[in-house]
Amino acid sequence: MVVGLEAVPVTIEACITPGLPAFNIVGLPDKSVEESRERIRAALKHLGYSMPNKRITINLAPADIRKEGAMYDLPMTLAVLIADEQIPEEKINGTVVVGELGLDGTIRVVKGVLSVAILAHKKQWSLIAPPDNLAEARIIEGLELIPITNLTNVVEWLRGNATIVSEKVKARKRQPEPHYEADFTHIIGQARAKRALEIAAAGRHNILLWGPPGSGKTLLAKTIPSIMPPMNESEIIDCTRIYSVAGLLGSGEVTRTRPFRHPHHTTSDIAIIGGGTIPRPGEISLAHNGILFMDEFPEFSRKVLEVLRQPLEDRVVTVSRAQGTITYPADFMMIASLNPCPCGYFGDENHHCRCSAGEIARYHKKLSGPILDRFDIMIEVPRVNAKLYIEKNEGAERSESIRKRVVKAWTRQYRRNSQKYNYQLTKKDLDRYCQINQETSQMLEMAINKLNISTRGYTRVLKIARTIADLENSTNINIQHIAEALQYRPKSLGLL
Repeated sequence: MVVGLEAVPVTIEACITPGLPAFNIVGLPDKSVEESRERIRAALKHLGYSMPNKRITINLAPADIRKEGAMYDLPMTLAVLIADEQIPEEKINGTVVVGELGLDGTIRVVKGVLSVAILAHKKQWSLIAPPDNLAEARIIEGLELIPITNLTNVVEWLRGNATIVSEKVKARKRQPEPHYEADFTHIIGQARAKRALEIAAAGRHNILLWGPPGSGKTLLAKTIPSIMPPMNESEIIDCTRIYSVAGLLGSGEVTRTRPFRHPHHTTSDIAIIGGGTIPRPGEISLAHNGILFMDEFPEFSRKVLEVLRQPLEDRVVTVSRAQGTITYPADFMMIASLNPCPCGYFGDENHHCRCSAGEIARYHKKLSGPILDRFDIMIEVPRVNAKLYIEKNEGAERSESIRKRVVKAWTRQYRRNSQKYNYQLTKKDLDRYCQINQETSQMLEMAINKLNISTRGYTRVLKIARTIADLENSTNINIQHIAEALQYRPKSLGLL
């Protein structure tokens, strides 16, 4: 079974005793597990195997953890047949078995198989699983896989009447870089915003985009995955495991591209953060190692915005329930966008704003200071001049060339500070890696006094300047790096 993202071994015991026919499942099964007995009866009858006409008791151990899902169908069926001495037990020892049983005996795909595969490899067990689950299991090098398509297939194999070719997972070949639908060449104008996105991607800084409707905020956000480095093996495993547990992996799929989650502003706090009666990863965990884009940021409920504060700081989310506590990873890059006012046209020269001063103030008040403090970069995205739409977007830099610079910046950060990104720099790290000379220090001091920058704002400026220096392959933070970093603070709208 899978608790959070971790697989826990469940031992299935079957006992057949004389008495009135009954089929009982104990060990805290949920409704879907209890319904397995009807699927087991129907499948055995359909395939011509006998169902013991006695009292059958199945125990799912450990008995103090609730079991849910249909992955227990196949192992419970085999446990019944072993207890009735229709198949031998020896061949299945040291093997993990998962699979949902169809009424005709077919074995169907189940959730969370990658987590089960990780456990099996760690324990040096083989894994019996449906073919459609094998793609995710093949990520784990050295794991022995035994594919089965139907109940007859595995029963006759255990009896020695059929052969199943097992597979030892070999090291995977290097995969080609993923294809991205959105490219920086698709963005017309917005040179300053594109530069801000490059810096944000290079240091994994959270970024807030604000501007009128139609200025290109959504397109800008969608292009960020195209300039981020491809995921490494560890990141692929983490993301695939999350999507497997959430039941979002298609047949034969593995998550190779960085996630880009774009929840609607009506999404509930449980859907964003994760949890529920049966805990599931939320949007922030599905965005792990990738992007969480929240368009129309102030339109999300206040509760949703406030529950984001802790995950943005800790990069994990903890869900507490009566049965226990589950922790999901939530190390994502946050991109948010908003309009200048409810109608979107405050300050726009070409459109009249219909909002009153009170409406604009209430609109901005939805965003608390603490949640805005989680954004390192805030950039205005103005309306693009109509002339640029008519002219060809020739000479625009492709995402591929920008990605090369970002990869180099990530490499510098990894080597310098034990695989920490610049957004993760602590006070101790800032003192060590963000030293500035006297001239730069004087200029920064003047900016702090003039712009009334807080202590948190000061550290934010240093982190961004460190990223800009990394993009330029510079060991030291120079005055021009600080000057550019100061530009990514809000100049209007009362955002801070």
